Amino acid sequence: MPVIECDVEGARERLEDAGVEVRPGNTEHERWRAYRGDATAIAYDDKVVIQGANPRDIEALLREDGGRAHVYFDGAARGNPGPAAVGWVIVTSDGIVAEGNDRIGRATNNQAEYEALLAALEAAREYGYDELHVRGDSELIVKQLRGEYDVNDPDLREKRVRALEHLSSFEEWTIEHVPREVNDRADCLANEALEDA
Repeated sequence: MPVIECDVEGARERLEDAGVEVRPGNTEHERWRAYRGDATAIAYDDKVVIQGANPRDIEALLREDGGRAHVYFDGAARGNPGPAAVGWVIVTSDGIVAEGNDRIGRATNNQAEYEALLAALEAAREYGYDELHVRGDSELIVKQLRGEYDVNDPDLREKRVRALEHLSSFEEWTIEHVPREVNDRADCLANEALEDA
């Protein structure tokens, strides 16, 4: 449940400018409530608390543009190729900002890794970050994006181009390989999506 410390009247104006429905609060402590998609924002004196199945529906509109985030991604496939899923996490100094997972159909493990990265980058762009530090436990994907490894597979080559296009939209970015235990949350999310299949 994201909590954003901010000028709540300025936040209300940003939401209304974006066409979001804003209503009076339900209690004497609530300044207002806003509803968009699967998210509800509740304003108090100096903060907004976001609830719901998809807080990203509203959070991106409330956060100030810019800032730095760390992105973790992981793809998983049962069989190679086989049923596949992705998991990703966006972390800032405030903690986990957003996370997600999804089944992606049939894919190889490397295809799933790229799809996880692409989903994470799209989410980070929606949040308006200008500096991104990407971390994943796929050495192949990291080295392909850094240009250290060639990409022979046409499908992976296309995904690499898309990933670099996304990364180029940030003012600054890095990508590094990390051990699986450092990438544990993204790995768990990908595997949870596979288990739900």
